[in-house]
Formats: sequence, C-alpha cells, structure tokens
Amino acid sequence: MINRHARRPIASTFAAVVLACSVGVASPALAKNPMVGGAPMYASKTIVENAVNSKDHTTLVAAVKAAGLVDTLSGPGPFTVFAPTNAAFAKLPAGTVETLVKPENKATLTQILTYHVVPGVYTAKDLMKLAKDGGGEAQLKTVQGEPLVVQSKGKKVYVTDAKGSTATVTTANVMQSNGVIHVINGVLQP
Repeated sequence: MINRHARRPIASTFAAVVLACSVGVASPALAKNPMVGGAPMYASKTIVENAVNSKDHTTLVAAVKAAGLVDTLSGPGPFTVFAPTNAAFAKLPAGTVETLVKPENKATLTQILTYHVVPGVYTAKDLMKLAKDGGGEAQLKTVQGEPLVVQSKGKKVYVTDAKGSTATVTTANVMQSNGVIHVINGVLQP
C-alpha cells in the first residue's frame, strides 16, 4: 500500500510550494473539474497548468513565475497547495506584492510561496481528521520548513500561519495530477 502522505525529496517538495499561493469543502468525487476563477480545473492537469487559467489567481501565478517556481510546481509532487486568491493578496499592505516580485526579493518571495505548500496529498477530509485527532488542531510541515496549523469547525477548514493570521479554505479539494489545491482567502507568512 502506498502512503500518500509520505515525504518527498526536497526538490519535489519545493515544487509544491511554488503553487501554494493560488485556489467550501467538497468531496473530490462530487466535484470533478470544479470551476475556480471562471475556469475548469482538470484533475488530469498539473497545479500550474490549471492555475494559469484561473482569473482569481493571476497574482499568484505572477509570483510563482517571478520566484522561478513554475518547473517545480509542474513536477510530479504530490503536493497540497493552499492557494491565495487575488483578493487575498490585495489585503496585504500597499506595495507588498510589487516589492516581492522584484528580482532582488526572489529569496523572500520563494520563502513565502513555499510556505503555502505541504508535501503529500491532504484532502479536506484528511485535514479535518488530523485536526480532530489532534484535539482541535494539527500541524503540517511546509516545503519552506515552518509549520502551518490546521483547524476545522463544522465543515470549514482554517489554516493559521506562524504570525497568527488565519485564512479560511473557500474552495477545497481541487484535485490535480500532481496534488490538490485548497483555495484560501489570505496570504500565509512564515
């Protein structure tokens, strides 16, 4: 039996982090090719191949390109990506995104993006179970290296970063050929 939560080599894990900055809770079986940002997300395509078509993730895609993570996130994975929307990036202080995508800030941008990626595939059901088994919350180690805290309340999944900011999963279980995307309404920071 294959352990789908098994850790992958650093290169594979790093690839997952790149896409982490883009996509309620639905069953993958019920949501084949769900719509995200006005575009269908095909389970046969990679995280990057799908994200470039979402009008809600243009900021994330631009950030992934600026960080040089396209090839990584197009790799085999598997990855779980917590993908912030354009509206999530817009909540950051004015000028933050423009500053981060500058070539001289590539290392910082890469750290932030990879903080949105977790090695392995964790569906919303998996995340809820981990939180329940952990007494209400669970920690997931990101590709960046720092942990995220996952909580569930009712049918909602929440992700809290190292700074204490919490994002809500607004669209869950967007299955990809190399992992799963959970769209979130905030940008997570290590």
